[in-house]
Amino acid sequence: MMPSPDPAGPSACSPRTLELLRDLIAFDTTSRNSNLDLIHYIRDHLAALGVSSTLVFNEERTKANLYATIGPMDRGGVCLSGHTDVVPVDDQDWSSDPFTLTERDGKLFGRGTADMKGFIAAALAMAPDFLAANLTTPVHYAFSYDEELGCLGVPGLLTQLAGMAVKPRLCVVGEPTRMRVIVGHKGKVALRCRVHGHACHSSLAPQGVNAVEYAAELVSFLRGMGRRFAEQGPFDYDYDVPFTTVHTGVMEGGTARNIVPSDASFEFEIRHLADHPVAPMLKELRDFAKTLEPEMRAVRPDAGFSWETLSDSPALDTPPESEEVTLVKNLAEQNGHGKVAFGTEGALFTSIANIPAVVCGPGDIEQAHKPDEYVELSELARAERFLHRLRDAVKKGL
Repeated sequence: MMPSPDPAGPSACSPRTLELLRDLIAFDTTSRNSNLDLIHYIRDHLAALGVSSTLVFNEERTKANLYATIGPMDRGGVCLSGHTDVVPVDDQDWSSDPFTLTERDGKLFGRGTADMKGFIAAALAMAPDFLAANLTTPVHYAFSYDEELGCLGVPGLLTQLAGMAVKPRLCVVGEPTRMRVIVGHKGKVALRCRVHGHACHSSLAPQGVNAVEYAAELVSFLRGMGRRFAEQGPFDYDYDVPFTTVHTGVMEGGTARNIVPSDASFEFEIRHLADHPVAPMLKELRDFAKTLEPEMRAVRPDAGFSWETLSDSPALDTPPESEEVTLVKNLAEQNGHGKVAFGTEGALFTSIANIPAVVCGPGDIEQAHKPDEYVELSELARAERFLHRLRDAVKKGL
């Protein structure tokens, strides 16, 4: 059932936003799927208003980023950024169809409502208002793919933006922060380690190289690193978890109890503070792995470890006293700011395209990725008020 909010109520959001959100939720843009149907829908929606879009595809041309500008092209303006992909609903117990927008008790349920199609819908709903305002400073839309896989899609778009003579002055990333102004988040690197051992019958275990056990030694070493960071820092108390964290999430290996396993692998991530560089941590881990290889290669010369980087996203650390942050605080009608543990594409806007980024969007990250994900109607209304104030600001010129 679609909501029918009172347009005059303080918690209401516009029918235009609700209609767009209903349509966006209906596209199953789980990261394993193409997002092109949704991207074409947005492109066509903007084209009907007279706004052209640029699509930046992946190599297979199965996914695309979208970039569009409303207003003059000869000055920077403000970019509104969101990712179009969502996480899977597999094995989750939903009370309603996750790809049908459903209202209950002032909340809109559906996969991506909070993370982050609610923001995209509100931003797109403002397009007619931006056009009618005859902006003297432009508003840009940047909608990406594969953020949930480690921000894999947006770099292609940002590389193009980096080469433009005029690019946005500021990026607002609409991740769910309950409209709090967020100036920082941790960086994240994720790796897969493969352990190459040598199989034999378990009764002859010393003649084999047990890949699972050597993998376990490295996982234990990572656990020790994480404990050290928790105890010794460095610390940044603007975060709920004020130190760098280390986490092993996947471990595989072995075929039977009576066979010494020849292969094993594990995947781990490090979420690090901006002033805590990750390269020395990875060197420390690899140096420890090298101390194990002589023992392994005494049995099997080709035994050892190989490494694969799965994702590498930098930390965001926008100076809170900057003009860009001050602008977003004014739009959000807030004096304070914060930092979050989860990553966003904002750091890539800064590191690749040198565009300052601030994170501010409707919904709560606590609802993201869960069954019965929702965004409150009142949150979308707050986002709309933010965007109306942005319209007024860019109409006057920043």
